[in-house]
Amino acid sequence: MIELVIEARKASIGPGMHVKRILPFRMRRMVGPFIFMDHAGPVDTVPGKSMDVLPHPHIGLSTVSYLFGGQVTHRDSLGVEQIIKPGEVNWMTAGSGIAHSERFEDPSSLTGGLEMIQTWVALPEKDEEAAPSFNNYIPEQLPVFTDKGVWMRLIAGNAYGLQNNVKTNSPLFYLHVVLQQGARLALPKAHPERGFYIVKGSIEVSGVSYDQGKMLVFSKSADPIITAKEETTLMLLGGEPVGERFIWWNFVSSRKERIEQAKEDWKQGRIILPPNDNKEFIPLPGDHSKPAGGPPPEALS
Repeated sequence: MIELVIEARKASIGPGMHVKRILPFRMRRMVGPFIFMDHAGPVDTVPGKSMDVLPHPHIGLSTVSYLFGGQVTHRDSLGVEQIIKPGEVNWMTAGSGIAHSERFEDPSSLTGGLEMIQTWVALPEKDEEAAPSFNNYIPEQLPVFTDKGVWMRLIAGNAYGLQNNVKTNSPLFYLHVVLQQGARLALPKAHPERGFYIVKGSIEVSGVSYDQGKMLVFSKSADPIITAKEETTLMLLGGEPVGERFIWWNFVSSRKERIEQAKEDWKQGRIILPPNDNKEFIPLPGDHSKPAGGPPPEALS
C-alpha cells in the first residue's frame, strides 16, 4: 500500500535559515508535479545571522509559499512586493525566468513563531517558457471543510469535492489538513500520484505509526485510511505526473541544455533582479568571480 516513506533531511537555504528538506528525494524525485518541498520553522527567535533569502533565480516551475505562522516579505522581478501571511497561497510562476527574495525584515515576522511550507510545482513542457507571474490568494478565497474532527483547507487543485480559483498549469491537489485525535481520513482517489507530509503530530496507517517529519507516498491502487493518534497537521499533495525533469540549484526543466542556459543567464545578469531589492543577490554556485554565499547546488537537488 505504501510505496515509500521519506524522512525529512536537514538543509540550509541561507546563512541563518535551516529547513527540513522532503522533496526531491533520491528514490522519489516527484509526487505528481510536485518536485520540491521544504518545511521551515517553527522559529520564534532570530538566530545570530539574518534569515533573509537573497534574490535568486528560478525557471520552469511555480513556487508555492504557505505559512502557518509569522510573515515573509516577497519581492520579485515583476516589481511585486507582497507580505505573505498565514493561511494565504502565494503562487509564483517562474516560467522563462524570474528572480525573487524572501525577507524577514518586519519586527513582527516571527510573531507567534515563523513556520512555512514551500513547494515547487514543475510546469508542463508547453508552459516551461511561459511569462512569469505572481498571485496572492487570501484565506477567504480558499474553501474550508470540517467534519468529525477533520479540518481542511484546499490550497490548490481539486479534492474531496472542493475546488478554488488558484491558477494551476496541470491537474493536482494540495491541502492543509488538521486531524483531531482519533479522526480518520482517506486520501483523494481521483489523482494517480498521492502522498502526505506530517508537519506535526502522529498518525497510523494499516496498524503502523508514523510521526512528524515523514512523507508517505502511496501506490495508485492504494486506498489508505489515515488515523490521527493525536492532534496532527498534514499537507496532502499529488496529481498527474508531468514527465521527467532535471533539477539543478533553483532551476527545473525537461531539458538539460535549458538549465545550462539558465546558469549562464544568471551569471551574465540576464535574469532581472527585483527592482525594489537589487543591491545584493545569491551568485551562481561555483561562480568564484562573485562573493561566496547562498546554498550549494546539492542543497537544492
